[in-house]
Amino acid sequence: MSEVIIHKVNGKADLKRFIEFNYSLYRNCPNAIPDLYSSLVDTFTPEKNAGYEFSEVQPFIAWRGTKVVGRIVAIINRKANEKWNTQTVRFGWIDFVDDEEVSRALLETVEQWGRERGMNNVQGPLGITDLDKEGMLVEGFDEMGTLNGIYNYAYYPRHLEKLGYVKDVDWLEMHVLIPNPPLERHARLSKMVQQRYNVSVLEMNGSKELVTKGYGKQILELINKSYKNLYGFSELTIRQIDEYVKTYIPMLDHRLVCLIVDNATKQLVGCGVSMPSLGRALQKAHGRLLPFGWFHLLKALKWKHSDTVELMLIGVDPEYQNKGINAIIFQTLIERYNRLGFVWANTDYMLESNTKVLAEWKAMEHRVSKRRRCYTKEL
Repeated sequence: MSEVIIHKVNGKADLKRFIEFNYSLYRNCPNAIPDLYSSLVDTFTPEKNAGYEFSEVQPFIAWRGTKVVGRIVAIINRKANEKWNTQTVRFGWIDFVDDEEVSRALLETVEQWGRERGMNNVQGPLGITDLDKEGMLVEGFDEMGTLNGIYNYAYYPRHLEKLGYVKDVDWLEMHVLIPNPPLERHARLSKMVQQRYNVSVLEMNGSKELVTKGYGKQILELINKSYKNLYGFSELTIRQIDEYVKTYIPMLDHRLVCLIVDNATKQLVGCGVSMPSLGRALQKAHGRLLPFGWFHLLKALKWKHSDTVELMLIGVDPEYQNKGINAIIFQTLIERYNRLGFVWANTDYMLESNTKVLAEWKAMEHRVSKRRRCYTKEL
């Protein structure tokens, strides 16, 4: 058997091979959701990704003979290292065939790349920015993937652990039966919180207002405030916020977005952002908008959505946390989900140590559907 050779991704042809390796590896996997090709091209184009302003990024491909057998990205997020006083190299976008020589070669390449730049620790899977996908799936392989999460085969964690990687943190995802009708406790608490703290649900007349009235920008600014102390988070820059507003906010349906404002200041103090599940649509599109992928995505977003909604983000201004703002968000969104015919909700991943957030789901019928892990290793 020929030797495993690691090459840097250099140019469009290499990037195409890097992206398409994931498609080929998971072609026959019914639960894997392909990333959108054009989105990944933008991710690894410095001019289109503001994360490159504070990060050093190098994708790699693993070859055995004439066949691509793995991929990985080495990342140094200088802003996160400065904030958390670390010297960490991240790895992300890791995929490999079930061959220990391949996984070892990929990870040792990242480790050496990090050492050469003065790093003393490696963590991953993590992204370039904190809104990229993160966390290796360690439980829930028989569950359908989600738009926000990584799907990987069950052999991945075994390879990492054999190479000396250990758990740093775990995230949990929930699969929730949407209450119909909404829970009385949410309705009661929502009304009380709105009166006590002089806040209310911002009503929008259409999805375009998320951009034209600046609500999309306010959502991301609120995420900066509310996520700032979460594991590994570094605040989004102005350019990053502008990029996300331009790229992702127009995809949202305003009916699946709940915005809570302070009535006196009109400032955003809480938000819940969700989308219909796009998993099956992305599978049908095979990760591409052309020639007909756009139709499958548009259908899932606008015309005939699935019975499942995905909770992408929930954020509350630190000054309003622990005051019941989440009850307003839940009450508002659940009422809308019922009207729109959604039956199930998949949560975003939540740190297993964040007991306050996890406790929010106890009142609803739910189960832990997935567990994700960030691994670490000293260099």
